[in-house]
Amino acid sequence: MYTFIPGPSQVYPSVRQYLAAAYDEGWLSAPHRGDRFTALVRQTVGELKARLNIPQDYFIFFTSSATECWEVLAQSLTKQRSFHLHNGSFGEKWLDYAQAVHPASTGHQFGLDEVPDPALIPDDADVVCITQNETSTATQLRDGAVLNIYNRCQQTGALLAVDVTSSLGGIQLKHIKADVWFASVQKCFGMPAGLGLLICSPRAIARAKEINDRAHYNSLLAMHEKMLNHQTTHTPNVLAIYLLCRVLLDRAPIKAIDQHLRERAAKLYQFFEEHSPFTPLVQNPETRSTTVIGLQGQPARIEEVKRRAAAVGLTLGGGYGPWAKTTIRIANFPALPDVAYDQLMQFFTAE
Repeated sequence: MYTFIPGPSQVYPSVRQYLAAAYDEGWLSAPHRGDRFTALVRQTVGELKARLNIPQDYFIFFTSSATECWEVLAQSLTKQRSFHLHNGSFGEKWLDYAQAVHPASTGHQFGLDEVPDPALIPDDADVVCITQNETSTATQLRDGAVLNIYNRCQQTGALLAVDVTSSLGGIQLKHIKADVWFASVQKCFGMPAGLGLLICSPRAIARAKEINDRAHYNSLLAMHEKMLNHQTTHTPNVLAIYLLCRVLLDRAPIKAIDQHLRERAAKLYQFFEEHSPFTPLVQNPETRSTTVIGLQGQPARIEEVKRRAAAVGLTLGGGYGPWAKTTIRIANFPALPDVAYDQLMQFFTAE
């Protein structure tokens, strides 16, 4: 059986082995202030930087989820307002939360087939927020689009924060071209949910020191001070950190994973355009996601196909937000083998 739901998604089969090893090695009751845990954190951070090409002077922090990172950014890196470029439910929810903390925060919604214009970014935004891969709409901002937004931020002095929940660990990212990147592990890392990653540039840490937020347990300053000793501010998900380290050790470098997923995405898009009763939700190839394929169709037909697919062991992802009833989402994540997509295409060919 294969699940194509874009999160929580299919885990690597080896996770079963890692879970047993974690139990046997005593990680489920390991103290999080001890030398053994700090050594694990040091190793995991090192593997993340090496495998994902994250600059050595960037800091990596562990959170409960990507959603928690919204809170950290609003509290610790935003003085007055943030500005959000969004085209889906998760980017919009990020804006809603930011406004709850800083009411002056604003945003601009752009279309599924559009690339946002950096000129829209106001001069007085403290943080510019983008969702590089919007899970709800199966859209993606390419490197060039992110670079143009980053260059505009350099002009205004804003930090650039990027939600990469559906792409970190799946596609190669130019981390040096943003100040903050964050994600959860239940998508391209092929792991169970319950752990978030927050990646910050030295510039972001300097901003946190300037704002000096110390009113919250998860303030970035407190997280930074603890991570200098490879610790966390809270009792962390030790099991998830252990699993992440094991997954990273067994994975190919991100360059190879990126190439594989891009080739598979191109094959999938071509197939669905030529052989499926559904059409891609995103018409512009330049804004289509590599890691989440969105298909649109009539609600009744979509429900029927999802039911028939489940009967043969293929679980399709439903739509989200305004597209909940009219779309199917198919994850193109590293933990899913090519044979799963062969079966998926055979199923749709028969439809």
